[in-house]
Amino acid sequence: MGGLYFEQFDPGHVFSHTLRRTVTEMDNMLFSNMTLNPQPLHIDRHFCETETEFGQPLVNSLFTLGLMIGISVNDTTVGTTIANLGMTDVRFPKPLFHGDTVHVETEVIEKRESRSRPEAGIVEFEHRAFNQHDELVAVCRRQAFMKKNPKTT
Repeated sequence: MGGLYFEQFDPGHVFSHTLRRTVTEMDNMLFSNMTLNPQPLHIDRHFCETETEFGQPLVNSLFTLGLMIGISVNDTTVGTTIANLGMTDVRFPKPLFHGDTVHVETEVIEKRESRSRPEAGIVEFEHRAFNQHDELVAVCRRQAFMKKNPKTT
């Protein structure tokens, strides 16, 4: 597995993830339909062109959140996460549109030993997603329950 163990995370370290993803209309439609979200801001181009300040559909913010965290996984937590404990301070400062290309950075905010499980610890990340113009489109704090390296515990 490519993920890092609890001991390998250093507060203040920023990962600039190389994986990028251009978001398509199909991504937005599939996600909105799979989650039973009928919001016309995501699925009705005519509505967006005539009734909104954006003039085009917005990418579903929960898709944006999932994509942002998903992009971070290969460099940080693939195979070493026990569970996500929570996400806080989720914000979407600018909209994401069809055709935008997302890139992500992740900062390690803090970490602490688990009080109940000696083989694990909690790492807090801040994930930040940007469009192709380097405009911040999403940010969140995520608390991950991480495995410790079995060779050191």
